[in-house]
Amino acid sequence: MEVKILDLARQYKLIQAEVEKAVCEQMASGMYIGGKAVADFEKKFAAYIGVKHAISVNSGTDALVIALKALGIKPGDEVITTPFTFFATAETIAMVGAVPVFVDVEEDSYNMDPDKIEEKITEKTRAILPVHIFGQTADMERIMEIAARHHLVVIEDACQAVGATVLGKKAGSIGDIGCFSFFPTKNLGAFGDGGMITTNADDVATVCRAYKEHGMAQNGAKARYILEGVEDELAGTASPDGLYNPYKYYNYLIAYNSRLDAIQARVLDIKLDYLDKFNARRAEIAAFYNGELGSCEGITLPKVRENMTPVWHQYAFRCAQKDAMGNFLASRGVGSAAFYPVPLHLQKAFGYLGYQEGDLPVAEMLSKQTVCLPIFPELTQEELDYIVTSIREFFMA
Repeated sequence: MEVKILDLARQYKLIQAEVEKAVCEQMASGMYIGGKAVADFEKKFAAYIGVKHAISVNSGTDALVIALKALGIKPGDEVITTPFTFFATAETIAMVGAVPVFVDVEEDSYNMDPDKIEEKITEKTRAILPVHIFGQTADMERIMEIAARHHLVVIEDACQAVGATVLGKKAGSIGDIGCFSFFPTKNLGAFGDGGMITTNADDVATVCRAYKEHGMAQNGAKARYILEGVEDELAGTASPDGLYNPYKYYNYLIAYNSRLDAIQARVLDIKLDYLDKFNARRAEIAAFYNGELGSCEGITLPKVRENMTPVWHQYAFRCAQKDAMGNFLASRGVGSAAFYPVPLHLQKAFGYLGYQEGDLPVAEMLSKQTVCLPIFPELTQEELDYIVTSIREFFMA
């Protein structure tokens, strides 16, 4: 039997008729960038997360860059984050000229360890950027307390955690800003790149909307006033934004071109209706793995903190024989993934920061031991049984 680590074609078949109808309607409309489809999805996503504003962008990476810029993170500022995550989290900090400061993680949740944050705070620290890794939220209650005590802003990297909750609040609704990715492999995945920024702050939302689109037109003028206190001399003299609105040729900030296209918005709008169902199925699969693999010596299963509901973007357990396990599963036709083989503080791109092996021992241990199993919602029971049987056989070999 062959079991892929992820099979997106199966999910497509479930929603094929709805998606194809919506995409064809959008193509026939002649509106491909912006417009009602994007505005409707932003409104729907904001309601789902429980925030006032959702600003769609080109990718999760752009969401992080724009969030950092909108919150005033500047060159030389320090941003505390985790080393056990995808490269984009720290990459975006460096992209705006700031300095990533890595804090070690917890063995059981794989998330940033709140106990180790304050020792890394300096006079240059401006923000904390936790990642809700593998779909489980970081300890946001403690992180927000630390941030408030030190007058820091908090940017949630919720790219792997759409729908996850902590203390009854959804990931992306707790910090000053939340950032999401709609990369196809995510729990809520587009048919290409896409991302979203969420916030309850009106001014922050305005600045994000300006930064996503060349710092131009009305949003650009408003953002300039928010950031610099400069009044717009053209206020009230131009028509609302539109394809041929002359006001759009006035630019107020050096910004980006980061827009979610209308076809992706239609796809995501449909898939959002299924998200809770798909996440519930992921939870069922995780519970099955926990029940079947709990007695396997040589495996340390993931743990979920109290008051948190994860969405199981990945099911990652620890195994000291990580490489051998992955090779054995591959020989049995079972796909697995090794997230993340190199912690960020040891990536060559961050060599200039001066970290050495041994500086963040838990993250380094996890990078050598975490194995991710298939957990997409369309897995069959036969496939799940085959996966756990294969793992047991590995330990009997």
